[in-house]
Amino acid sequence: MLKVNEYFDGKVKSIGLQTATLPATVGVIVAGEYEFGTSQKEVMTVVSGSMDALLPGATEWTSYAQGQAFTIEANQKFKVRVAGDTAYFCTYE
Repeated sequence: MLKVNEYFDGKVKSIGLQTATLPATVGVIVAGEYEFGTSQKEVMTVVSGSMDALLPGATEWTSYAQGQAFTIEANQKFKVRVAGDTAYFCTYE
């Protein structure tokens, strides 16, 4: 069954699903800067567009283009910023 999630007054929306191996979400983020928290290890892949991420322990933003991914461990906070609509695919371990 699919689960629809909405955050930041509708500026981030995702649909949750179960892949063959892991739970996942596919979603879209509109232009802006957002802070997320994790409860599980997450691997976020940019599907369309690009995003900058400020990962836990980092002091500088890193840019991720279409096809690139980054990992965030469980129980961490991280920030993302996007200049335009950006799609992502995120798996949870």
